[in-house]
Amino acid sequence: MAESSGVLAPGFTTDPYWWDAAPPETAREPLPEQTDVLVVGSGYCGLSAAAELARHGVDVTVVDAEDLGAGASTRSGGMVSSGQKLVIGGAIKGVDAARMGRLLEDSLSSYEHLKTLIREKELDADLGVFGRYFAAHVPRHYDRLRRQGELLAKHTGVTVHEIPKSRQDEITRTDYYHGGIVIDDYGGLHPAKYHRALRRLAAANGAILRSHAPVLKVGPAVDGLHEVETGRGRIKARQVFFGTNGYSDKASGFLHKKVVGVRSYQIATEPLPPVLIAEINTGRRMITDSRKELIYARPSPDGTRILFGSRPGMFTLPEREAAPRLHAMMIKVWPQLAGYRVTHCWSGKVGMTADKIAHMGRQDGIDFAIGCNGNGVALMTYLGHQSALKLLGRQNRSSAFDDPSFPKIPVPFYDGRPWFLPIVSGWYHLQDAIARRAAGL
Repeated sequence: MAESSGVLAPGFTTDPYWWDAAPPETAREPLPEQTDVLVVGSGYCGLSAAAELARHGVDVTVVDAEDLGAGASTRSGGMVSSGQKLVIGGAIKGVDAARMGRLLEDSLSSYEHLKTLIREKELDADLGVFGRYFAAHVPRHYDRLRRQGELLAKHTGVTVHEIPKSRQDEITRTDYYHGGIVIDDYGGLHPAKYHRALRRLAAANGAILRSHAPVLKVGPAVDGLHEVETGRGRIKARQVFFGTNGYSDKASGFLHKKVVGVRSYQIATEPLPPVLIAEINTGRRMITDSRKELIYARPSPDGTRILFGSRPGMFTLPEREAAPRLHAMMIKVWPQLAGYRVTHCWSGKVGMTADKIAHMGRQDGIDFAIGCNGNGVALMTYLGHQSALKLLGRQNRSSAFDDPSFPKIPVPFYDGRPWFLPIVSGWYHLQDAIARRAAGL
């Protein structure tokens, strides 16, 4: 048990909890002079594309600005879903029925692709399918979640259970939420172990992986070759593929104006008694809620800790300052965790698009797949794979996410620096507070 004097445990670190088991990798060997395909970004998307390209004999090189695995892929909550985010996240608003059906179909395919890849390649990823609980932040959200659950079941065939507040203890013992829905077809994995497994798969297939090589400029194709300037020298490539997601910058050309890197924070508790873990999360499910500035929580894959994430305030904070705020948010939901300390607090950037839909495609001679919108583990793995098949000319059909309509962020003077995020975040926090007060909570 912790003392009341503070929430940071001895040895507290701002490295992700996931890195304890699978840290990022340094690969500072020289860059090749030329490659067939240069993949920019060593996240799930880039590694998935590289593994598939290399499997078919393509000379492919992956470069990253930092260590391989230092970005958002190993900083996520490790939650795995299919089409739920498109419905519950509101992405399908304004999308016609035909495309909505194709988006949901491809989203389901992304989930099946991930499970098949992990199974067939025997990837060490700690994947477990235990379901997800979407909790109502205020009573009136319960009916909205029920309707969204009905829509999901209709369009995707997933199994959805309605959980009124009177039965909520079957899922989690808290008085904070007001019932919700459980979706069985939902999982979680260890994001850093999965990333390490993808690195090894790509390298085993023949891909070259290089760290600390930020791309500074991509030149136009001359005689069929792009000259790419990196922080470690120049490399020529027949094709360039960006999978930089929330870490896209000006070097990515048009992409950095179409995606916003929104920083999300997480904490890990110290090891908890098994009886307390069972009380907080009876079935080891993933848990999120219906507020605007949502929270997400899950047990660690070994079942010893609770991992809790959200944005702790309007402004970007150092992780050491964010940790007590996240702890305070966590114990509002689960007061029984008040006596336990935080061992890790970390953050990462989520790639958000204006229409809340991921996009893949080609523009100005550059291929890309970005915009996970908080749903990246399965989807970005799948879009990297689909992008590789497209480059190889092996797609059975084009992906629903491959659409020339890719809106810019509708914010004046947006140049890739999200100056407006504190305003949006503050508005979300205010709306959540008003909703609680209006409900008399």
